[in-house]
Amino acid sequence: MNKININRVLVAPLDWGLGHATRCIPIIRAFQELEVEVIIAVEGSVATLLQAEFPNIRIIALEGYHIQYARTSAGLIWKLLTQVPGILRMIRKEHIWLQQIIQEEKIDLVISDNRYGLYADQIPCIFMTHQLTIKAPIKFIEQLIQKIHYYFINRFTTCWIPDAAGEKNMAGVLSHPKILPQIPVHYLGNCTRMRSTTQSNFDYQYCFLLSGPEPQRTILENQILSIVPQLSDSIILVRGLPATLDAMDAPNHLKVLNHVSTEKLAAILTASELIICRSGYTSVMELIGLHKKALLIPTPGQTEQVYLAEKLQSEQRFFMSKQEGMNLLIAIEAAKAFPVQYAEIPLFSTKVLEALLLEI
Repeated sequence: MNKININRVLVAPLDWGLGHATRCIPIIRAFQELEVEVIIAVEGSVATLLQAEFPNIRIIALEGYHIQYARTSAGLIWKLLTQVPGILRMIRKEHIWLQQIIQEEKIDLVISDNRYGLYADQIPCIFMTHQLTIKAPIKFIEQLIQKIHYYFINRFTTCWIPDAAGEKNMAGVLSHPKILPQIPVHYLGNCTRMRSTTQSNFDYQYCFLLSGPEPQRTILENQILSIVPQLSDSIILVRGLPATLDAMDAPNHLKVLNHVSTEKLAAILTASELIICRSGYTSVMELIGLHKKALLIPTPGQTEQVYLAEKLQSEQRFFMSKQEGMNLLIAIEAAKAFPVQYAEIPLFSTKVLEALLLEI
């Protein structure tokens, strides 16, 4: 038996894009190094991604929240409001589901990445999020959302934040609000699945890295494809579609991949001079960890991505451009010329995980 006295852990990431799953990868690896058996609870494309990453780990089906996006930022808030009843039903459903799974699978610990119903009285349950503050267009709404957010978080044993403690952090007020939840809060450091390596030359001038929910993923992809004929340099497009096998017709200077493993993606990013991607938090963690130059394009209507991109641009870490009304060619040239100040953020490690588990 390992010294932390935890034999089997259930890891369950939210199905909102792929970022929640990919930031769980270094945590799952750390559990494996501590000789803790991991079971993953997820479905759909997220299950495909994690099964490819961990072929020997058992995945059990857990229905996702199936959050849908609007085509415009103005329509997003109303689209999300109509889905609230369904999300609340799913929270109740997954809470009941967890009680049964704890007994059947003899679970000792639960790691819930933004899944609100995965708490229990009989074992420790950890809520992981980088958003203690959920940004909203109106301050009153933002404060109301935070109260509801904390209502659910406070049902868990503790809260883990994939960011650095203190002023030198990545997510700003998202992860460092004035008021914290009532349960203990611990900062993990940068939970990137990648590590920085030196690169003297580049195989690709541009790497377009797509992620996030539809239809915005496809909308940005179409914008990218429309400018490819005007770019004569070597380009690679990673579509962020792990469950898709269909090939895309592309010109000779554009390499298209539906999805790649962590190891291959790290090699691609390292070999690319400029990354063009969403300002999703997991992507930001990976770019910071790799010391890469990037153009960040927030998902329209996703307020925390807009906040994060603007914050990081103000700190001269990345250049950002909003998608609506954007001239992508001009934005790319501006990003290439942008003076970057690389940041050093402490990395998550197995030692960090072990220390936190010994406190539980």
